[in-house]
Amino acid sequence: MELSRDIYAELLQWKREHNGKVLELKGARQSGKTFILDKLGREKYTTYIYINMAQTTGREFITCLDQAEEWVPGEPRPADPIHRAIKMFDLRFTDDESTLVVIDEIQESARVYSLIRQFARNFQCHFIVAGSYLGKTVEKEYFLPAGDTVELRMDTLSFEEFLGALGKRELYEEVDLYGQSPREWYDELRRAYQVYCTIGGYPDVVNAYLASHEIGECERVLYQVIRIFIEESSRYFSNILSMNLFEQLFPSIAQMSVREKTGSNDLIEELSEVIYREESSRATKKSINSAIAWLYRSDIIGFCGKAVECDPIDTRPNMRIYFRDLGVSRYFLKRGGVRGAAAEGYINENYVYLDLLKRINRMEIAGVSPMFGTFQKGEIDFFVSSLINDKDYGVEVKAGKAEGKTAKALLDSGKVEAVYFLKGDTYGGKAGRMLTVPIYLASRVRYDFERNKQPTGISINCE
Repeated sequence: MELSRDIYAELLQWKREHNGKVLELKGARQSGKTFILDKLGREKYTTYIYINMAQTTGREFITCLDQAEEWVPGEPRPADPIHRAIKMFDLRFTDDESTLVVIDEIQESARVYSLIRQFARNFQCHFIVAGSYLGKTVEKEYFLPAGDTVELRMDTLSFEEFLGALGKRELYEEVDLYGQSPREWYDELRRAYQVYCTIGGYPDVVNAYLASHEIGECERVLYQVIRIFIEESSRYFSNILSMNLFEQLFPSIAQMSVREKTGSNDLIEELSEVIYREESSRATKKSINSAIAWLYRSDIIGFCGKAVECDPIDTRPNMRIYFRDLGVSRYFLKRGGVRGAAAEGYINENYVYLDLLKRINRMEIAGVSPMFGTFQKGEIDFFVSSLINDKDYGVEVKAGKAEGKTAKALLDSGKVEAVYFLKGDTYGGKAGRMLTVPIYLASRVRYDFERNKQPTGISINCE
């Protein structure tokens, strides 16, 4: 089944507004990058040329490049060798805006990656480069083409995209945040959210669910996705210890992340302590640091910072870790023996973390990563500095009797304009500047208290 992806509209906008820069599409392996680029090339361009540097076409392109660049000293240098190489690779090539050249898994060739500047400056046709392991390009032989690229990021399916696959996205977009819609609307969305929190958003996993509606089948497909990632990563590590480390690192991240604390001052040290209890060979701190960096650059994990005393200019980076897909998060929580309320609490926080991360990328909220906040010996799950109205907000995800203590202190002190309580067992409501919203509607929240108005009186046929 073809899954509709929101990023397609961004790709079309890049095509319309093309300014000569190469588009760099980033994202985790099997998030759907190749599929969406193939769709763009075949539907919107007269000529579409696809080169995969990890496959036969990549080797063939290198052969063309070698031949096009051949030069005998004392003779004239070959004119436009890169143009010639692409033409040799595919005779249909014409250097105009009706042609799209996609170079996939470009991290496999430092030589080709270093041509990006020439793609941008010496061609009229459109270029897109992509890769699942672009962290490889931090190595010194890769020439970083600053100023010659624009970046888009493709994640696994969001909850909204998952709802689109279920035929429920219109319902999601119209339901009132604060409980003014029919109860059955919320119940329908809550059930879908529970499934999404279990299987995540990898396209293969979502398609497995649509075909079978069997969670066990989804877990089997997800396991294969994870195994392939670990095995492919072996190409980028020089020793077996680093590879074995992944097997221990994933569940250790899950175990560490659910502990009640105000963040870790040294994530690597704490992970080392967890792994040491399981691994007699004593993985080194350097190897753990390298593995964590690789997971981050491969879009498998993300970091969360801390706002000390909810001060937006007194922050600490990399204090917590979340997974970039809820299915992966759930899988390794289970592997780490984390279950029940602790697992559910972390999954819900992870869901909100991913929403806030997207808002940072869209320049809706400040920061380089989402942040939680400490305040008067208490803690709020997330602290948001809005770029919409330059005001701050608290976000509380956890449920419980004491949940409003820190939130109330923040409001009373004037630290935040409002606090949003995101819960799974609510239909929503308002109590002054304390706003309760169903957690599955998190991406509908607008961090602009005075303008966060919702439609009412809309009729939708809810099956």
